[in-house]
Amino acid sequence: MRKDSFLRLINTPWKMRLFLWRRLPAAAFMGIRVLHCDGEQASVQLPYGWRSQNPFRSIYFAAQCAAGELSTGLLGLAALQGKPPVSMLVLQVEATFLKKAANALRFVCVDGPKVEAVIQHTLEGNTAQTIRMESIGYLPDGTEAARVWITWSFKKKQ
Repeated sequence: MRKDSFLRLINTPWKMRLFLWRRLPAAAFMGIRVLHCDGEQASVQLPYGWRSQNPFRSIYFAAQCAAGELSTGLLGLAALQGKPPVSMLVLQVEATFLKKAANALRFVCVDGPKVEAVIQHTLEGNTAQTIRMESIGYLPDGTEAARVWITWSFKKKQ
C-alpha cells in the first residue's frame, strides 16, 4: 500500500474503527480514536468513561499507555508503507503521569521524521534499529497530563 492511501485509510473514522476491532480490540473497546495522522505527527483521543477508568475515577494507566503506543505506532506504520517488509516490535514502555486524567485525553506524537530516518537506516543495513518515541497526553484545556515513551525495534525481514 502506498503511504498516501494508508494515511487516507487511518484518517477515515469508520475504516480505522474496523482496523482497531480487527487488530487492536482492546484499544477499540476503550474507545481510542485517531484524530489526525499525516506521517509527521499523529494524534489520538482516549475518552474518559467506564471502559478506560480505574477505581479512583481517572483514566487507567494502561489505557494511557495504549493511546501513547497507538500514536507512535501509526507513524511507524505510515513510514513503512511502500517499502520492503520490515518487522516492528515494542521493546519498552515508559510513562510519567503528571495530572489526574478525569477527562478525555489527546495523545500527540511528532516523531514522524525521526522514525522515517530509522526505517531508512534499517533498510540499508542488516541489523535491527531502535527508536524511542514520545507521545504527550493533553487534557481538554491543553494541560499536559502524561508522557509516554515507546521504544520500537525495526528489523528488515529476510
